[in-house]
Order: sequence, then structure tokens, then C-alpha cells
Amino acid sequence: MNMKIGVFDSGIGGLTILKELKKIMPNESYIYYADSKNNPFGEKSNEELMTITTNIVDFLISQNVKIIVIACNTATTRCLKNLKILYPNMIFIGTVPAIKVACDKNCKNTLVMATPATIKSERTHELIKDNRKKGQKITLIPCKGLANVIERKDKEKIDKLLTKYLNKYKNKNIDSIVLGCTHYSHIKKEIKSIIKDAKLFDGNKGVANETKRQLEIHNLLNNSNEKGSTKIIYNK
Repeated sequence: MNMKIGVFDSGIGGLTILKELKKIMPNESYIYYADSKNNPFGEKSNEELMTITTNIVDFLISQNVKIIVIACNTATTRCLKNLKILYPNMIFIGTVPAIKVACDKNCKNTLVMATPATIKSERTHELIKDNRKKGQKITLIPCKGLANVIERKDKEKIDKLLTKYLNKYKNKNIDSIVLGCTHYSHIKKEIKSIIKDAKLFDGNKGVANETKRQLEIHNLLNNSNEKGSTKIIYNK
């Protein structure tokens, strides 16, 4: 199979998922679409975001992809359902906050950092309802503007926003933090510098494993022993 794996996000965030995909499927070829021009997705209306994501999907399909990984929590929670209806012949893999992982690890006091849109989404609240066990506390933190300053690599503003959102939890016995936006995986060290003892969970490995599983189910894995190619497109 010479078809590619398509991956997209509102910029550099999903590169962390691309890295995990390449670890477990190095022989596959990838095309990554970084839509920095429309970052942050979380501040777009549902209609605007559907237009943006359908344009990206149309482009990726034109590039001969066999599966599309939505490497963005916001786009997944707000658009995945409709994209599956619009493109019934395409396999989509979404990204959601790793709330289940934190709950399964029996974490007692968890923070979920995500964009305001992901925090508000029905899917996030379903994940809490379906996975939280007795005695587990989950606090949602809408981190407005954080993904945008990470995209711009503005260290001063990153530090300022992290202080604003996390300082109040410093001495609250937080044992885990769910990174509910793929951009946040780029600033793990900065987050750990504020809340040192918390375990950090993102969905990157889970997304990569599910992508491989779906390719196996549909008999679409590339069985070549040669290393695949990677093409990254920035829409600035």
C-alpha cells in the first residue's frame, strides 16, 4: 500500500502525535497539515470550524490518504461526528482528553487542562461521567489563549498563563494532570515546574495505537520494510 496517513491540527500541537505514529509505524508515509493560520480552533464557531476541517479533509483526500488522524481535541469533540457522516468512506481517528487513563490509574485529584471549547464539549463531560470512580476528584481548567502562545513559541506569555492557571493548585495535592490539547505536550517541563509531583497524561500513544489497530482491521498497513516519508505542510 502506497497510500499515506493524513494528520492535521491547528499548528504544531499534533506533531507530538505524529512522533508517536512514526515510532510504531516507521514504514508508513505521512502527510501532516498544520493549520497555523486558523489557530486557535477553539475560538471558532461550530460552522467556521466545520468549514475549516472539511477543507483540510478535502485536501488530504486529494493527497491519497487512507486514514485521517484529527490530532486536535477541539476539532475531534466538535467536528468528528459530522465528518464521519460527510465522508463515510474515510477512516477517522480522533483525539480526546486522556481522562480514562487518569481514572484507570486510580489518580485521586486530577486537573484537566484544555481549550475552553474542549472543556465545554459534551464529549469531555461524557468521559468524566463514564470513567470517574468513587473518591476521584476531577477539576476542569479552561486555558484560554495557551495553545495560541505555544504555537507562537512565546515563552514569556506561556509562563505567564501557566502561572495564572496553575498557581492556585500548587499545594492542593494534585496527583495527575490531563493535557487535553496536543499543544500542551510541548510544555510538559514548564507545567511540571509548577506542579512537580503530578503525573502528566496525554492521548498521544493511545491515538497512535488506535490508528494502527484500524489500519490492521481494514487491511491497510504498509508491509514494506523501507522507512516511509513525511511531508509537513504549514498553512500560515
